[in-house]
This record gives sequence, structure tokens and C-alpha cells, in this order.
Amino acid sequence: MAYDFLYQVEDGVATITLNRPESLNALTFEIYAQLRDLMVELKRDDGVKVVIITGAGKAFCAGGDVYKIIGELLERDMRSHLEFARMTGALIQNMRLLDKPIIAAVNGMAAGAGAVIALASDLRIASDQAKFAFLFTKVGLTGADMGAAYLLPRVVGQGRATELLMFGDTIDAATADRYGMVNKVVSHDELMNTARGWADRLKQGPAFALAMTKTMINNEWSLDLASAIEAEAQAQALLLMGEDHRRFFEAFKNKQKPEFTGR
Repeated sequence: MAYDFLYQVEDGVATITLNRPESLNALTFEIYAQLRDLMVELKRDDGVKVVIITGAGKAFCAGGDVYKIIGELLERDMRSHLEFARMTGALIQNMRLLDKPIIAAVNGMAAGAGAVIALASDLRIASDQAKFAFLFTKVGLTGADMGAAYLLPRVVGQGRATELLMFGDTIDAATADRYGMVNKVVSHDELMNTARGWADRLKQGPAFALAMTKTMINNEWSLDLASAIEAEAQAQALLLMGEDHRRFFEAFKNKQKPEFTGR
């Protein structure tokens, strides 16, 4: 399928590069829909173990295109607005439901929807030139968009999330690191090498165990402690019977490194 972004799969790692550098990789209706659907397709693609999302040029993603989205939406009715908002939210939901690790390699400005896409990824590596802005209130919209008010408090805490979503201020990579929004800050030149290094580590790991870990992180957000512990017990019982765990044991006995199959 032809995409309005760059898509490459190499050795089990899919790299999505938002590729409208002239507009700071702003999203269009088409790109939103393509990304939403790709996240579903990736669930069925056994050739992909890990996903990297980044941007071309000096930005990660500046959010929705002002002219191609906002300008057009203002001419449409309420139902069209709701359909659009649901579509953007579906992208984030599909990212979280994808049972494979997603790494955001944030190379520059991640604003609006771009910041939420980074937030919805499992791991965030930021260039020292990266910036983040949940700027929805800056344009007269609620800071609760695309799941931001659900995800951000779980990453940085309620107080910081309220600050970021209400003021819509831009923060640099060092501040994002201090807030706990990113996992690692690296020099700009090392960003993609670091992201690929992490992806290589993950793709060599036990795929089913990683998928179950992501699923449990998602599911346990709404559970009480007793329910969470029981859910983890059931999940772990399944993994204890898995082939990868048995491969670990055999490799351990033979003083070898296990070769996982994802089962």
C-alpha cells in the first residue's frame, strides 16, 4: 500500500517516518487514517517485531495541518467534527492495543497530535533538539484530546499533566526528561542509532512475553491491587508454560544464550 509517509521494514523493525518536512510533518486527514489502519495491520504482520516512529527534517510532528484539517473542518457540521475526533483517537487506541513495542524517536518539535503520538508510544527517545507541546488550549480547544488526559497523568503524574495540558507551554528535551516524559535524551546525531539499538534488543527478546507485558500494563490501569495481582498471576502462569521460558531454562543449564521463538 502507498502511504503519505515513509514506511520501511528491515530485519523485523518497521520504521515510520512522517515525511512532510515543509510543514513540520503536520498530519492530514489521509495520514491520520493511514496510521490508524497501519497499527491494525501491524498486529497481523509476523515479519514486524518492533515499530519506530520518527519525523523527517527538523520536526517530529507539528500536529494537525492548520489548512488541510482545521480550515476544512470549520466548513463542516458537528457530525463531521465528531467523526474526525474519533478517528484521531482511534489511532492512539490502536497504538496502545498493538501487541508490539513502539519506540518514538523524537527528532524535533512534537506538538499537539505529535506530542500525543509520542506519548502513546511505549518508549520515547528524544534528541537534545526535541521539544514537546500539548498546545490544544492555545488554539481554543480542550487539552483532553486523543487520549492525552488519560495517558499523560499516568506518565508524568496528575500535577505535571494538568500544567502541561492547561498552559500548553513548550518544554525542551531536558525538561521532558526531568518530568519523566521521555526515557532517554541523546545527541541529535545519535537519535536513530539509539532507537535502532533499542529496537534490535527488543526484537531479539521473547515476543509473546513483551506483548503480554504491554497488555498487562494497559489492563492494570483500571484495576485495584487485588485484581491486578490475580491478573498477573494468570498471565504469568501462561508464560511459565511457554516455549520461550523453556528455552531459557535449557540455555541456562547449558550456559548458553537463549534463542526465543515468540511462543
